[in-house]
Amino acid sequence: MDNQKGTSINFEKFTWKIENFSKQNIKKLQSKAFRIRGYKWQIRLFPLMKNVDHFSLYLMVADSLPPYGWSRSTYFKLALINQLDGSKSVVKETQQKFNGGYRSWGSFFVNLSDFYDSKQGYLVNNTCIIEAHVCVSDFSTLEANNYLNKITPTNDSKLGDQAARSSESTQQEDDKETETEASDESETLSSSATCGSSQTEGEVQGSDLTLKDLLDLESLGKEEAAFVPLLEEACIWHPSLIRSQRKSSRWFKLWAFTSLGQVLHLLKTNKVKDMNEDACNRLQCLWDELVKHSGFQLSWLEPYVKSALGMKAHLEKTAEVNKLKDSVVALEIRMKKLRGELAAAEAEFEVARKALAEARKGFIEMDLNAELGYSMF
Repeated sequence: MDNQKGTSINFEKFTWKIENFSKQNIKKLQSKAFRIRGYKWQIRLFPLMKNVDHFSLYLMVADSLPPYGWSRSTYFKLALINQLDGSKSVVKETQQKFNGGYRSWGSFFVNLSDFYDSKQGYLVNNTCIIEAHVCVSDFSTLEANNYLNKITPTNDSKLGDQAARSSESTQQEDDKETETEASDESETLSSSATCGSSQTEGEVQGSDLTLKDLLDLESLGKEEAAFVPLLEEACIWHPSLIRSQRKSSRWFKLWAFTSLGQVLHLLKTNKVKDMNEDACNRLQCLWDELVKHSGFQLSWLEPYVKSALGMKAHLEKTAEVNKLKDSVVALEIRMKKLRGELAAAEAEFEVARKALAEARKGFIEMDLNAELGYSMF
């Protein structure tokens, strides 16, 4: 592992050299897990399919972590190296905060036609080289940016909105597959180290079929059509969804993918505050039906569904906490008011006490019930 020197920030570089690129499973191509400052990462290539015309890369969190309750602030740079002219390498740099909802960030790099053209320098002798420069939190943004600008004099560009869009398309990764591929034996790397592509053991090669080949998308209603982009992304990352429905009837396919689309759409569009009892019951019913009847392998989605279903208890606890907070605030206001009244009463009491003391000077107490009387001599 190459610790970059000359700066107070400890950035580290990982090089992924993909040889025999044309023989790789380009529908699911990712590096083995590598470790930087105790954290596991992977680089993943966006699936290259017949309906994809661009080359995109993602940096992914490879640790086995829960779907919520953690975050990781990171400065990083992904680079597609030009092997003929280093100044033409395509580099994307950014500062991001990874968490359970955003486990990967990436962006478009080059058009596939340029990538496959060996004269362009990105794929030479059927080999391409990708670099990741990563720093994990603890450092100021200014220092990080200063370092990022020094790494390689290439065609830098920010991930920006494109990265945000890309992250949404990959935020629900298959934790189980990632953990299998993230072998501890692949952790010690250097700046010149290379790492081949990794595939899950026993993984079946992806089908060339797409969602459009299984469903008549033009016949879908407006509500169902809104699910299509989410379903297409899910099928790209999890081709088993397509494979599992190849022999199903037309109507069963429509039900299965529409139900899955409803779950994805609910998770994508609902906020924590929306997960009331009705929303949780609806999600639970959809999920139970999917798991029981659809034939989909949904272990990649299960943690997010469980997390969403757990939001009802969180909302109830939040309501309880907020009610107690309001009560504490009201009592504090009342105590403040009473303290003010007490202070005013004490001041008034002190004035009256002093006036009483002054009035008692030279004053003799008498029995007010005594007779006045008089004398005859």
